[in-house]
Amino acid sequence: MSPFASDVSLPKQFDVIVVGAGAAGLYAALCLPKSLQVGLITKDSLRTGASDWAQGGIAAAIAPEDSPTFHWEDTIKAGAGLCDRAAVQFLVENAPSAIARLVEMGVAFDRKGEHLAMTLEAAHSYPRVLHAADTTGRAIVSTLTECVLQQENIHILSQALVLNLWLQPQTRRCQGVRLLQRDRAFWVRAGAVVLATGGGGQVFSQTTNPAVSTGDGIALAWRAGAVLRDLEFFQFHPTALTQPGAPRFLISEAVRGEGAHLVDERGNRFAFEYHPKGELAPRDVVSRAIFDRLEKTGTSCVYLDLSPIEPDRARYRFPNILRVCRRWGIDPLVQPIPVAPAAHYWMGGIAVDLMNRTSIPGLYAIGEVASTGVHGANRLASNSLLECVVYAAQLSDLDLEPDRRIFESPDAIDQAEDYADQAEAMGAIREELKGLMWRCAGIHRSEDLLQGAIARVQSWQKELATLSSTQFLRAPHPTSNIHLSTKGTETNLHVCTETLNLLDVAYQILKSALFRTESRGGHYRSDYPRPSPDWQVHTLIERDRWYVAPLEKD
Repeated sequence: MSPFASDVSLPKQFDVIVVGAGAAGLYAALCLPKSLQVGLITKDSLRTGASDWAQGGIAAAIAPEDSPTFHWEDTIKAGAGLCDRAAVQFLVENAPSAIARLVEMGVAFDRKGEHLAMTLEAAHSYPRVLHAADTTGRAIVSTLTECVLQQENIHILSQALVLNLWLQPQTRRCQGVRLLQRDRAFWVRAGAVVLATGGGGQVFSQTTNPAVSTGDGIALAWRAGAVLRDLEFFQFHPTALTQPGAPRFLISEAVRGEGAHLVDERGNRFAFEYHPKGELAPRDVVSRAIFDRLEKTGTSCVYLDLSPIEPDRARYRFPNILRVCRRWGIDPLVQPIPVAPAAHYWMGGIAVDLMNRTSIPGLYAIGEVASTGVHGANRLASNSLLECVVYAAQLSDLDLEPDRRIFESPDAIDQAEDYADQAEAMGAIREELKGLMWRCAGIHRSEDLLQGAIARVQSWQKELATLSSTQFLRAPHPTSNIHLSTKGTETNLHVCTETLNLLDVAYQILKSALFRTESRGGHYRSDYPRPSPDWQVHTLIERDRWYVAPLEKD
């Protein structure tokens, strides 16, 4: 492990900074040339991102009867007309080699005899989803973490929150970040910055995302002027555990793929009323079917019935799901699991090319925070982990012009204000925001709801803009480093930072959803309930300008 991994005297200059330590960030750090000094920044500890929570698996066409062409067709179809075909082609063609690399690194996928076991998930035409029981993300992240800890060129900065991107004033090239860590706010220079910060599910009150998923990378990139794409497309997973007192724990799509039935309170398999494939229809269709059924019946949940799955098979495939459900008083082998939709995955993100480059020189993005064009309007199940590793591997070709200048870190000055009252006020706004977003920008949207929510968010943004905490957090240039001399200040600033980021991403989602006057994939407008050929385009955002761009050609 790097000798700097837990040392307070960490370097203030790296060749590359990777922000985020989920599957995308870990794999990116490992793929970067070993000659580079890499700073790996994680907001919490390792193994706290959404990748670690991923249950279903990772898709790849490696079975003899399958092919990348079939995988491509399924991905394009699920994307509801907004996938960039070249990006999907790159993904599916590189999927087999990505799986081989993960196996070589030690990821223990389930096997059937001597071969890798594969299961079927919704909208896939063939069983092609590899898995490690029902904790595939955890298996991948654990293996990648162990590999990272063995690399001398990778320096881990844990419990560190990025406050700002540092752009060179003349060229607008990204040359580092400002960090909040260990009662300090300080600047760190790098030849390139890679954002791998995951999604923003915490902007909704009902989400399967971990607490760290507060849209930080999107907010950072937007404030720096990067082009964002398709932020209205948020995927709502149909089946999250809905039990009083329990978190919205995701019940994997693989459960339905293995044969579980989705039923209402009377035991009817109602999903077939909405789509010929029933519970194996695309996620947006199943989520809206559940939402509609709950609206009609006035109930809070529907149910997943695992009785069609042989009990030993269920114990083998879904040990973690069974364990979590039992912890909350439900035994899925003898009773159905109560479920309802929850915000799960952000299809949009920072616009990037096949080399992960954003519109800002020196700034890259990978994983859920990026918009590669692979997912379109509705991600195909188990393509997200695949996208992380396939696209992160591109960073092995990162060619940096070495910056031989020595960064003279500004002198540190003491900051005594603790911002406690402001953090408390922001925490209250954060909770109200999440409920607002679930009501107004959740599974069903309309102009009236969106307009009202935008006005409320703008009011909060105006209210908070004048606060001293906001001024402190938005410092644009490295004029000084700060030592936070009052106990609790770092925690309070953490709350303030995440709340401001959530307000930014809420505004972007709401404005994008209002801008797109149609329904497509994960974006459903009750006032425009059908897709329009005029809207088979990307939504782009640059600062506060919304515009459209055609799909990239093959």
